[in-house]
Amino acid sequence: MKRILIAEDKSSMRHMLRQVFEENGFDVVEASDGEEAVNRIREGSLDLVITDVKMPKADGMTVLKECRAALPRTPVIVMTAFGTIENAVETMRHGAFDYIVKPFSISEIELKAQRAFEQGRLVSENEYLKEALSHQVGHIVGHGEKMQHVYRLIRKVAIGTPPVFILGESGTGKELVAREIHRQSARATHPFIAVNCAALSEGLLESELFGHERGAFTGALFQKKGRFELADGGTLFLDEVAELSPPLQVKLLRALQEKAFERVGGTKTITTDVRILAATNRDVRREVAERRFREDLFFRLNVVSITLPPLRERPEDIPELVDYFLSKYSATMHKPVSLAPDVLTCLTAYSWPGNVRELENLIERLIVLADGDRVDCTDLPPEIAGGSPAPSASPEGLTGRIDQLEREMIRRTIEDCGHNQTRAAKILGLKRSSLQYKLKKYGLRPSSV
Repeated sequence: MKRILIAEDKSSMRHMLRQVFEENGFDVVEASDGEEAVNRIREGSLDLVITDVKMPKADGMTVLKECRAALPRTPVIVMTAFGTIENAVETMRHGAFDYIVKPFSISEIELKAQRAFEQGRLVSENEYLKEALSHQVGHIVGHGEKMQHVYRLIRKVAIGTPPVFILGESGTGKELVAREIHRQSARATHPFIAVNCAALSEGLLESELFGHERGAFTGALFQKKGRFELADGGTLFLDEVAELSPPLQVKLLRALQEKAFERVGGTKTITTDVRILAATNRDVRREVAERRFREDLFFRLNVVSITLPPLRERPEDIPELVDYFLSKYSATMHKPVSLAPDVLTCLTAYSWPGNVRELENLIERLIVLADGDRVDCTDLPPEIAGGSPAPSASPEGLTGRIDQLEREMIRRTIEDCGHNQTRAAKILGLKRSSLQYKLKKYGLRPSSV
């Protein structure tokens, strides 16, 4: 619910404006003088300020300056009598959105407020699209075979425009994969718009996806474009799509089939050119079998699927991930921190139920809490410091044979390089930390190679 501050020393005017805006679904805060208005502004969370020019204790200019400093994106409408219009114009030079001359009609103040909200919406929408166009794709880290398979699929599906269903446990990086597909596609110069379907109620989510017309519901004072329209020409990422309610599943299916929809409360059919990428951490086939997710929607979204492996199934990528997050957060916090060698052993032995997100959060926490420039095992949470080792590969079968070949290749390469790990890592196409991990994994030490 939007909040409006009405700063006016005449109680009859305050009460009239309060009634008008509360009937339109707004939360109204009152101030009887300029000083009280300033205090209300400092409390924050205001979407519009309507203030008189002349008030006791502080005038409208003071209120405006405080709002510009504390809430720079909140519009201010100044009320003025005929004799103080020059003062009102002066406030506009200092950043007021508009002014209105007393006496005014209810429709006049409603129109001014609507225009203020519309400007704020357009500014937010423009900033959202700029961010979407300029967003730097997060770094997908890992060179193990399972991630190589993911990379190959990304390159293949990025070329066309079919929907892609990205599956995997929470924290495996589904949105990063979606952004990478968009970045490598022909739509890369158009918006990438993401929606978390689990984060909003059904009513809000419908408006968020398809937009709404003015008057569609209480508080809808202006038309709003939905994410389908904002993503026109680009990519729409529906995260946690299995959380959609049955009615919204029907509306989404229709929008995908017909490439058209209507805004909430509207009758005009809108067409858009949007590529859909969807993701879920649920067993979506079970959801379909148990009739919680529509089978026709599943087949519409599941033209191509990419399943991300949990981190426990790719421990060979942990050293590289640790290096990446150490560099990232050390730079962000201006606090260089390194890990003791036995810390990496603990990290690779842990099962990581929260996947890459859990590892990232841990590294960030370690850097924040580090007293010096080095972290050892005593700084790790007990469940990680004392975690049971990850199961080793079976010595039999294809996996065992691949491990044997990899061990021999590493052994020969590092021997040819005179045990220079930096040179050997470069020849093998590995990071030095990844090579060190593999040396430990295969029991290779400088004296044994």
